Amino acid sequence: MPRDIAPELSISVTGAHVVDHAAVPTLAFVLGIEANGAAIRALMLRADIRIALARRAHDVQTRERLLELFGTPAQWRAAPQSLAWTVATVLVPAFAGVAVATVPVPCTYDFEVTAAKYFHAVGDGVVPLEFLFTGTIFYEGDGGQLRTALVPWDREASFALPVGTWKQLMQRYFPDTAWLRVRRESFDRLWAFKAHRALPTWDDALDALLREREEAGAWMPS
Repeated sequence: MPRDIAPELSISVTGAHVVDHAAVPTLAFVLGIEANGAAIRALMLRADIRIALARRAHDVQTRERLLELFGTPAQWRAAPQSLAWTVATVLVPAFAGVAVATVPVPCTYDFEVTAAKYFHAVGDGVVPLEFLFTGTIFYEGDGGQLRTALVPWDREASFALPVGTWKQLMQRYFPDTAWLRVRRESFDRLWAFKAHRALPTWDDALDALLREREEAGAWMPS
């Protein structure tokens, strides 16, 4: 292949694991990259990662937990085919022909974030992901000149992320806990309720409120 012709890339996602000792909860996705025998000086990749909702079956219990996102079972027909999760970037150093790269993806347990709600609601199995790649290829042209080319927009890959990997990540950073963000006014009211009832923990305060709602005949999850 003449060196002034941009190398053809193929990219696959071959694995995922929890990153040890990261400052924030982080998953690492492993990429397999092939450049059709070309010598690459560097590769800057951007991955738009989406949850492929249409590729996974959701049982009744899971749909109930996803009520806030997608509505009642009757409304699921109008649910989106995919759900945006995050964008990640990685700089791949020089390689010839093939390379393995790791893409770190910081994760959040903030339940204001749609993807976090989805991962929490799914009980087991896998979450099908779609990776849409863009970026810049740096390669050596004829005469040793450095040339660049864009990664084609059609470079895609799929990966089935085990739900257990996500739960392992969150359990490591937030053992047996979940995070909720509330308005300051709501927090002050909950604080006053906790103090008035002399309840020792926030869990006790929330349990007391939920128990009162249940005793009053209000809806409670099964």
